[in-house]
Formats: sequence, structure tokens, C-alpha cells
Amino acid sequence: MLGTVQKVGEVLELFTRERPEWGVSEVAKALGIPKSSAHALLATLSQIGLLKRSREGRYRLGWRILSLSQVLLATSSWREEARRAMEDLVRRYGETTHLAVLECGRVVYVEKLEGTRAVKVATTGIGVELPAHCSAVGKVLLAHRPWEEVLRIVEARGLPALTPNTITTLDELKTELQAVRERGYAYDIEEAVPELCCVAAPIRDHTGEVIAALSLSVPFYRFQQMKEEYRKAVLEATRTVSEKLGYVGEAWIRSR
Repeated sequence: MLGTVQKVGEVLELFTRERPEWGVSEVAKALGIPKSSAHALLATLSQIGLLKRSREGRYRLGWRILSLSQVLLATSSWREEARRAMEDLVRRYGETTHLAVLECGRVVYVEKLEGTRAVKVATTGIGVELPAHCSAVGKVLLAHRPWEEVLRIVEARGLPALTPNTITTLDELKTELQAVRERGYAYDIEEAVPELCCVAAPIRDHTGEVIAALSLSVPFYRFQQMKEEYRKAVLEATRTVSEKLGYVGEAWIRSR
């Protein structure tokens, strides 16, 4: 049973924006399983609505996933608290804000509010996944996970270079995550997207666990002019959200 559940997860992981459609033989080859097993998995997932079979016998994600995602978003109360803080940041600065979580070793964006200024961030959006090591939100989330877990993530995902500034070695990553953990925030200086910078800080629940990260994304030339103000604004926003979730701690003192 556990093996079957794991295979279901591996099947669903195959479907991406770049490759939204798969055939039985392609799935069997990608997962290294018999064609009959791939057919059974795909047919079952289609029956329960997680996949949809075309007339040509190929498979895409099913609309049931959208329904489940709406339930998840609607029942994550902390997301609503964070959205209010994000709206305030957009009103004050006109820059794009993001809210992200760590899922299966990758950053998943669960909320995004576009800024009112000219530059738009095209690489992100609700549900979009990105490597964790190259973004401010990702570094915040990784910094609050055990190093052994970070090693497993790197082993599985690697440290791909998205720009010349991306961290690509374990030593660099370990040093950076330690610094992020100590100071309470992270920067992304053109590490994921050229000419784009971010500052992010953690959101904690009532137990002190980091459950998400909130960031402000700003073009390089504007970021350098107001770096310190952006940092303080994001720290204040995440502190407000965390306190509304019941968190009380001393970590904020070190972050200021």
C-alpha cells in the first residue's frame, strides 16, 4: 500500500507546465515500472478525478485537483492574515509581494499580489514551484529546517544555477542559511531572476514553527536605494502576522 501511494505521488510529480500531458508508455519509462502498472495507476487516478484521459488515451491533470486546492487555500487561516499584511506592503511601496511554503523540497507560492509599479514578476504565481536555494523565501524556509533535511533536498533537487549569482555549492548554502537563521531574514540579490531582488522573513505559528515566508520583490535599481526600509517593512509585516497567529518570542529582537 505504501509503495502504491509513493508511485501515485511520483506520477503526479511528472505533470508540469512544460510537460502537461503524458501517455502510458511515457509514464512507465519515466518511473521505471511495467506498462501494465503505469496503465493501472493512470486509470485509477483518472477514475477519482485527479487525472483526465483524452480521446487519444493520453493523460492530463484532472479538475479534482483544483477543487482540492481551493479547499486547502480556504482552510489555511494564516494565509488570510498574511494577505492583509501583503496588501499593506503593496499600498505602501507599490512592489510585488509573495507568500510561500516549502513542499517536497521546493518553494510553492501560495499567494502573490502584483505591485502597482511598472515592473511585473512573471516567473511566479499561485501554485508555481521553484528551487528553494535561490530565492529569499526559499532560503528563509530552508534555514529553519534541520541540516540533514536540507542535505536530502539538495541530493534530490541539486543546486541549479538560475543566474550567475545563484548559490551552487553546499558550503555556500550552509553559510548562507546559518546567517539567515541568525539575523531573521534573507536577501535574494539577482539570484533567481536577473535585475530582481527580494527580501523575505519567516511567518511563525503559535508554537514558533516557521510555516511560511513572506517577501517583497523589487527591481535591482530601486532595491539598492531602499534596501534597509524594505527589510524593516517585511520584518514588521511578518512579526504582525506571526503575533496574530499566537506567536510570542524573542527572535524578533535579533532581527531588528
